[in-house]
Amino acid sequence: MSQQINLFNPIFLKQKKIFTALPMAEALGVIVAGALLLDWYASRQVAELQREADEGKAMLAVREQRLVKAGQQFAPRASDPRLAAELADAQAELKALNDVSAVLQGGALGNTNGYAEYFRALSRQNVSGLWLTGVTINGAGNDIGVQGRAMQATLIPNYIARLTGERVMHGKSFASLDIGRPDAAPAASTTASAAPAAATVASAAPSSAPFVEFSLQSTPAQETAK
Repeated sequence: MSQQINLFNPIFLKQKKIFTALPMAEALGVIVAGALLLDWYASRQVAELQREADEGKAMLAVREQRLVKAGQQFAPRASDPRLAAELADAQAELKALNDVSAVLQGGALGNTNGYAEYFRALSRQNVSGLWLTGVTINGAGNDIGVQGRAMQATLIPNYIARLTGERVMHGKSFASLDIGRPDAAPAASTTASAAPAAATVASAAPSSAPFVEFSLQSTPAQETAK
């Protein structure tokens, strides 16, 4: 009877060496080269940042110098008392003008546009057979007096109604109206005789005028006299 014996043992095989001296040297060289590359890159970045920082410092220094020069050129000056007094006077004058303007616009002084508009209104109201002989305007136009003549007394009420319809007359009323027919001056006639030294003068009787006179007042006569 035969029996086979296996005498093979893997430990007796030749082992392959993975980490030999050469691969380790190559790996070490790669590591050193990478470290040197990283150091060079870091140094370059640091140099670039340092350059930018230096440029920023130089620019900051220039701006600080400009700021110092501007502060010296535009340094705050002490206030001039004379200018302060002139400014106060100007402000006081401006306030006075504003106050006057407010008074004028508020109408406290009455009519501030002059009397031209009154005369325009009187000229526009032209009534045939009626004419004016006098116009009085006192103060700011609050007291108005109109004197005139008319061929007929019936023309006067129509004239007053038309006159009060004018815009400038709005808000004004007439307190008194006097209408009368004046007497004409006595007419004198002289009759001469044959003798040069003798003359006879005869007086004619007074005759009535062919028109009536009227006086229109915004204030009664007794108040105007006062």
